[in-house]
Amino acid sequence: MLIVADDLGYNDITLRGGGIAGNLVPTPNINRIATEGAEFTTGYSGNATCSPSRAALLTGRYPTRVGFEFTSVPVSFSRIVGAYRTPGAPADAIFHEERVADMPPYEEQGLPTSEISLARLLKGGGYHTVHLGKWHLGENARFSPQAHGFDETLGFMAGASMFLPAASPDVVNAEQTFDPIDRFLWAAHPWQVIHNGGKPFQPPRYLTDYLTDEAVKVVAANRNRPFFLYLAYNAPHTPLQSTREDYDALPGIPDHTRRVYGGMVRSLDRNIGRVLDALAAQGLTENTLVIFTSDNGAPHYIGLEQLNAPYRGWKATFFEGGIRVPYFLRWPGKISPGTRSTVPAAHFDVFATAAAAAGVPVPSDRIIDGVNLLPQITNASTNGEAKGAPAAQGATAAHAITPRDLYWRSGAYLALRSGDWKLQRTENPALSRLFNLATDPTEQHDLAAAEPLRLAGMEGQLQRFNAAQAKPLWPSLLEAPVTIDHSLNKPKLPTDDYVYWSN
Repeated sequence: MLIVADDLGYNDITLRGGGIAGNLVPTPNINRIATEGAEFTTGYSGNATCSPSRAALLTGRYPTRVGFEFTSVPVSFSRIVGAYRTPGAPADAIFHEERVADMPPYEEQGLPTSEISLARLLKGGGYHTVHLGKWHLGENARFSPQAHGFDETLGFMAGASMFLPAASPDVVNAEQTFDPIDRFLWAAHPWQVIHNGGKPFQPPRYLTDYLTDEAVKVVAANRNRPFFLYLAYNAPHTPLQSTREDYDALPGIPDHTRRVYGGMVRSLDRNIGRVLDALAAQGLTENTLVIFTSDNGAPHYIGLEQLNAPYRGWKATFFEGGIRVPYFLRWPGKISPGTRSTVPAAHFDVFATAAAAAGVPVPSDRIIDGVNLLPQITNASTNGEAKGAPAAQGATAAHAITPRDLYWRSGAYLALRSGDWKLQRTENPALSRLFNLATDPTEQHDLAAAEPLRLAGMEGQLQRFNAAQAKPLWPSLLEAPVTIDHSLNKPKLPTDDYVYWSN
């Protein structure tokens, strides 16, 4: 079972003593996946935004290997964001009108079915495969969950969805009028889901609760056969909508937006607890590997500070705040409770890890970038600390790129983590940033000037990685500046540090 949260901030989970508002929004059920199993304390997303990260999770490969580099969005969306201007900001958004003619039709943008998804792999091994929730890998039927090997699917195909109608008496809304993305979502996205490619319909209740209702049914219906459930919640992604019950349960949070956001996380945690309880009720706890993560870090456009604390950066940046994510695995009897590993784990490792748990070999006809993480956490020492380093999986995994050197790319913005060192390179602004994460995990001190030989070597690694990736399947129309150290609604200064994010 793979459970994925959407835009969950690193600091949204109280496992490490933090949380959205101290201990006012506890996350005991998310926490227990780690405390009853294993936590990779250095977990990384496949990308700093939703769609490519989900491709990495489901294929075991860098999304750039097949050109699935950018999130599919309507041209109108890119135009809206590209026209956005903030007085006093160090840079403006850029819309590339000259590239529009090269864009394939929106319905032709998606993850190619030549990729072998985890669902297709496990289905071939006798598993019944079910997708619930967000898809975001192509909205046309040719890219649907069923086209990628899911026997059943219920959810929404786009990148976001309403949780309830805005006028519902059961919902509390927090609109971000300063954010063009938020304005687009409220105007364009309905409250509806689709079952197995049929006609859209309105779910009977708040979407996080409804998806969990369906997940509980899936667990019960498949208790007597092997099954793979991909439960892709859209919480706490915008639009920000909490149930009134969850909002009223947090009177100690004075800020309205933070309280709505906290209600969404409270609901997410409660519902994950319901799924874990469903496994127990069916006697499946001991025989089920549960993996929990988020697709990327929290975004700056929500307007809330400290969601990714202690790390710098946001969604749509390769700073740790954008790509450091919770990475928990629970498998009682196989993984000792409280196991922790400091070895960097990546989203694409889910593919080989789940395949190993199912006893299904990974494909041998292509490069599989992910590795099986189970040897790292099932051979834990008595004090709960995992030992050793994961080995590459698959016949073609021993390729030119060192498996445990991790890379990210979005247009001209690239990053590399090699050992304790992290390099980020941008063209706009033209800059290389080099950090030693062992001594500077929050990336405050750029050592590029002080480490010219190391910088040159890692620049060469980035060039080799870049050369091995495919051309994007469609061009980037938008370059949006993202301030690194504060949210979108804070006063802008010409001295703000920022990166341009391509999509």
